[in-house]
Amino acid sequence: MVNIKPSAAIRKNYNEISSLCKRTKEPVFLTKNGEGDLVVMDLETFAQRENMLLLREKLLRSESDILHGRVRTIDEVAEEMRSVIAGVVDAK
Repeated sequence: MVNIKPSAAIRKNYNEISSLCKRTKEPVFLTKNGEGDLVVMDLETFAQRENMLLLREKLLRSESDILHGRVRTIDEVAEEMRSVIAGVVDAK
């Protein structure tokens, strides 16, 4: 369900809008002069959406890497890790 409120509602009914965002986990769309103006959402929902977008971005990048052959075998990764560890041990 889409929640749409006039922008004046945020000043008059802040607590109500805050509760609505937290209860529904959905954004509230604010209008100004009948036109879309702002979107308000609770921080937990915002953070969750941001994390989902970051994960989606990483998955798309990984899919692109696979499609373009930019992959390494487990053995190659293990050898690279051994080399890095050896370099750290030798540096001490």
